[in-house]
Amino acid sequence: MWKFSSRSVQLLRSPISRAKHTLPELPYEYAALEPTICREIMELHHQKHHAGYVNNLNAAEEQLTEALGSNRVTDVIKLGPSLKFNGGGHLNHSLFWENLTPLCTAPSKALEASLKHNFYSMEDFKALVRGAALNVQGSGWVWLGWDKDRKLLRIAACANQDPLEATTGLMPLLGIDVWEHAYYLQYKNDRAQYFDALWEIINWKEVSKRYEKLRCTVNK
Repeated sequence: MWKFSSRSVQLLRSPISRAKHTLPELPYEYAALEPTICREIMELHHQKHHAGYVNNLNAAEEQLTEALGSNRVTDVIKLGPSLKFNGGGHLNHSLFWENLTPLCTAPSKALEASLKHNFYSMEDFKALVRGAALNVQGSGWVWLGWDKDRKLLRIAACANQDPLEATTGLMPLLGIDVWEHAYYLQYKNDRAQYFDALWEIINWKEVSKRYEKLRCTVNK
C-alpha cells in the first residue's frame, strides 16, 4: 500500500499559491469615448462594477482553495455560482474595454469578407446583433464569436455575466454589454439608442486582430 510522508500530506493541505486577478487599465482616458459614453459612466463601470467582479472573484478563489484543502465538497459546489458570475464579469469586461475606441476603425478585409459570407452584408450583420441585444431579457451580453469546429462566425447572447466560451463553446471576438449599468445614466432605459451609439465606437481593428489570431490558430 502506498503511504504519503508527513511532508507530502502537509503540501497537499497547503493553500495553492496563485497570483490574484487585477483590474486592467483602460486603453484610453475615461472621457475619451464622449459623447457616446460619458466619463461618469466609464468611471463607475470600470472602478466600481468591474473592480467589484475582480475583488469578488479573488475572494471566491481563496474560499475555493480553502474548501479544496479541507476536502469540503459541499462548499466547493456552493462557490460555483460566484465563480461563474464574477469570473465571467471579469473576463467579459476585460474584453469589452478593448472592443471600444475613440478612433475611427473598420473591419479588416478578411473579417469583412467573413462577416458578409456568414451574414450576407454588413447591414444585415448589424441588424442581427442589434436584434439580439434588444432581445436580451434583463441583463446580459451579446457576442460575435468564432465557432472553431465549424469554422464560421456566430452571434450569441448570454444572460447575466455568463462568459461566452464557457457557456457556448464560441471564442469571443466582440462583446457588447447590455446591462443597464453600462448606459442608464446617459440613455435611461433606451437600449436601442445606446446600441446604435456604441456601434460607432467599436474597435474593429482589435476585433480583426482577434479574428486573425483565432482563425490562424484553428488552421494550424
